[in-house]
Amino acid sequence: MGSHPSTSDKLLNAAIELMAAKGYDGTTTKEIAVAAGVNEVTLFRHFGTKQKLLEAAFQQYHYAEEMTKLFRESLSGELHSDLLLISRTYHRIMNRNRKLFFIAHKGSSVLPDEVYQEAARHPRHLRDLLTGYFRTMAEQKKVVTPNPEMTAMSFMWMNYGSFMSGLKADETTPERMLNDFIEESVRLFARALTP
Repeated sequence: MGSHPSTSDKLLNAAIELMAAKGYDGTTTKEIAVAAGVNEVTLFRHFGTKQKLLEAAFQQYHYAEEMTKLFRESLSGELHSDLLLISRTYHRIMNRNRKLFFIAHKGSSVLPDEVYQEAARHPRHLRDLLTGYFRTMAEQKKVVTPNPEMTAMSFMWMNYGSFMSGLKADETTPERMLNDFIEESVRLFARALTP
């Protein structure tokens, strides 16, 4: 017997699907509730407002917690394999959540500042994780970087740019092309940083 999604998960998923298709402003709380199979009062009881619902979606489905766990438990201290793992994980998470990012970057509606702040928390967190990683690797003489934070940001922007270049609500970069990009970009990056 499989586990059934909670009411909160149903509401979050319905909101993401509808907002990806119709935009934030074009989606009503009533439509979200109907799509989730609950009444609107249930939505308000769980989240209060449409804005809080979208903030919760970014909080739950973005990558800060998953990446923290990866940095704590899965990195080996070998630059090339660590960067491959970080890039692959980043792209897996971003592609899994592409509809959420489509909502955030859709120009037709302006999201409330609090939603953007929640969305921006995750890249800042990843920057901090990567900066700490590059700083530690430099202290261990495993990488050469005069500015670990700028190295972290360059690595992030490279991967973010790749993701954003193909961002459409229902279309992903072909897996072979993405794999080739990750392999080549990590190879170049690791080579540039290796003493």
